[in-house]
Amino acid sequence: MNLGIEIGGTKLQLVTGDSSGKIAQQFRHAVDPQQGADGIRAQIAMIIRQLPERPQAIGVGFGGPVDWQTGRIATSHQIGGWANFDLAGWLNELLPNARIQVENDANVAALGEARQGVATGFNRVFYVTLGSGVGGGMVINKTLYHGAMPGEAEIGHLWLVPPSESADGRPLPGQTIEETVSGWAVDQQIRDLIPQLADDSALKIAVQQAHGSGIVGKEARFLHPAYEASDPVARMLIEQIGSVLALGLSHVTHLFHPDAIVLGGGLSLIGEPLRAAVRQTLPRFVMKSFQPPPVVLLAKLGEDAVTVGALSLTMSPV
Repeated sequence: MNLGIEIGGTKLQLVTGDSSGKIAQQFRHAVDPQQGADGIRAQIAMIIRQLPERPQAIGVGFGGPVDWQTGRIATSHQIGGWANFDLAGWLNELLPNARIQVENDANVAALGEARQGVATGFNRVFYVTLGSGVGGGMVINKTLYHGAMPGEAEIGHLWLVPPSESADGRPLPGQTIEETVSGWAVDQQIRDLIPQLADDSALKIAVQQAHGSGIVGKEARFLHPAYEASDPVARMLIEQIGSVLALGLSHVTHLFHPDAIVLGGGLSLIGEPLRAAVRQTLPRFVMKSFQPPPVVLLAKLGEDAVTVGALSLTMSPV
């Protein structure tokens, strides 16, 4: 039996299975940011103690930059207490003699989609995850591409507008892809737009009903149903998200020229309208000799992408 672990900013998932990616058992918990890394480690230890047998190998997808060669965490941008933590060493204390591999979660999801997901038929795959942050991973011939420590493929940190100064010397903030089309960024855009929308807007009605029930956040989940209801603002937002993503992915195309690009993460659940917006806009940003651009696909594994990929880490090579 092998163990796959996903450690994110909002959720913790552990699954048991084999290196083929088939899940046997699944455990899912919400992350409490107030308890930090200590709280997450306590949950992991508790679940491991409940397992019917000891895992022989462990794959981890961590939400932040890591040293994949040693299993040490560089940092988490969302949860305190992870900086410079030896996660592989800690897991080895819980499970002596287990083989342990720790990777960035976007890398792990990329591996999952390339080996067991939507991109199994392609040799060069770039995966972009659109969640609370925006990350990426590159898989070549079913093997992860690694840059210099502590990471690579951080597409979310590409500048759309670089920082600058005003005429009088005041600093002007720039804007990255992550600050524009992450789940949290889109949620905020929708909240800002709601007061301006007509009362019969499908998007406005859905968001106000959720807010009326005390649910604030994750407003982006209403974009797809509002789009299906022919809401023009939902269509506009999806096209804007697609255009920003296409611009970022044009840089990926010019640098790596993958065969396929996979859209994953929570925002990708917008589905075909988002994929179509990226596919239609991407050629505008890609140079003539690279036409047609890579195939654009929607992730197949959904919320299991990281855990399936984490199980796949127990295979070699990664």
